[in-house]
Amino acid sequence: MFLVLTGCGMPIPEEVAFVVAGVLSAEGSLHWEAALASCLLGAVLGDCVMYGIGRRWGDTFLNAHPRFAWLLRAKREKQFELSVQQHALKVMLVSRFLVGIRGPVYVAAGAVHLPFRRFIVIDVICASLVVTTFFWLSYAFGDRVIGWIRDAEITFTIAVGLVVVGVGLFLYLRSRRKLTEIVMSQEKAES
Repeated sequence: MFLVLTGCGMPIPEEVAFVVAGVLSAEGSLHWEAALASCLLGAVLGDCVMYGIGRRWGDTFLNAHPRFAWLLRAKREKQFELSVQQHALKVMLVSRFLVGIRGPVYVAAGAVHLPFRRFIVIDVICASLVVTTFFWLSYAFGDRVIGWIRDAEITFTIAVGLVVVGVGLFLYLRSRRKLTEIVMSQEKAES
């Protein structure tokens, strides 16, 4: 479900799930076959949802939105559709690595009516390359990734502790200084 939501525009990169699944598989908490298959399925389903949104409502949105409406004039619309169909593999592969770009590209693919069969074949190829790369890198270096996370937790805890102590010391010294100034001003007023 998480991968479907990230594919639909949730502002968290879907690669986070691939890395977590790879690390958990490396330490034996997950079966790698099921984890990898789930990652691939979730990524493709999220992409299909975005394609479906573009296919159903993309024309309306693109024609109604002033920044996109100029693209879809009769002459440009055919040119735009032809460009998307000719370069779909390249565009979808590159967008797979760009968080925040992938969703709009898949919506556009649906909006220009890229045939679904072609979309799904290209998407499975692109998702397979990206998902397996992230998964296997995190699987291979899972113990190191866990070590980095633990080190980061320790470093973060120490840093937060130092900040809290520093702020507390600053506030204490400032209040002492103000108290001293008040006492000195009262002594001056009395004399």
